[in-house]
Amino acid sequence: MFEDEKPLSYFVTMTDKFKKIFQAPTSIIGMIHVPALPGTPGYGGSVQAIIDQVMEEQEIYLRAGIDALMIENMHDIPYLHRKVGPEITALMAVIAKGLKDATVLPCGIQILAGANEEALAAAQAGGLDFIRAEGFVFAHVADEGLMESDAGTLLRYRKAIDAAGIAVFTDLKKKHSSHAITQDVDLLETAEAAAFFRSDALIITGTSTGKPAKLEDFQKLREKIKLPLLAGSGVNLENAENYFPVCDALIVGSWFKKEGYWENDLEYDRVAAFMSMVRDKDGR
Repeated sequence: MFEDEKPLSYFVTMTDKFKKIFQAPTSIIGMIHVPALPGTPGYGGSVQAIIDQVMEEQEIYLRAGIDALMIENMHDIPYLHRKVGPEITALMAVIAKGLKDATVLPCGIQILAGANEEALAAAQAGGLDFIRAEGFVFAHVADEGLMESDAGTLLRYRKAIDAAGIAVFTDLKKKHSSHAITQDVDLLETAEAAAFFRSDALIITGTSTGKPAKLEDFQKLREKIKLPLLAGSGVNLENAENYFPVCDALIVGSWFKKEGYWENDLEYDRVAAFMSMVRDKDGR
């Protein structure tokens, strides 16, 4: 779509930003599903308990040798549409700062659903390295309703708050969504649009949490798109090796939990076994 319009220097700049954050050949990003936050139906009544659990999970990940960390308000169901309350942004910023102060690893954040500006604000306050943004280009129908693209407003907001150093990784054809209204725009065209609109990396997922992304999607994009590619769902001990040749990073959450289910407790043995396999495969 925009291939002839993008100078080589654009791709080099974007790729260099990713490489400044991640050092491993294929970095493994461990997801921390933050307990339900204040004001949400599942909130347990203690802010300190939330912070304590996040820090406990961070310790598990660090002991197991994870490459990077990301926090997400996964338990805030049902999610709001783009705009979450200041209480959510504030506590996610506090958690982000505590996480970053406790480790030298790259750290990122996502705030559901589609609260990309709030994620940027929390990342800036907490000193994080990247955010995961949904709905960056092209509209789609999510669980929360019609979600229009926000690349223009999001990157202007990043500029306005002096957060240009924070990378924005963007989902393509996001999971838990219908893309019927853009069915005439294929994955490659979507990726080209995201690259043209200055995404720092592209994330591909399966249809829902825990569902693997299609390898052929990565292979198709790898031939045409120079931006880093991340697998954003469904990665496990059995299939991870298949993604190494075509991905620059893997976001893993559900598989690290007991029985591989996202709501369960994080298990050290599962993370350690996964990272041991990674080290064997890439020769770290």
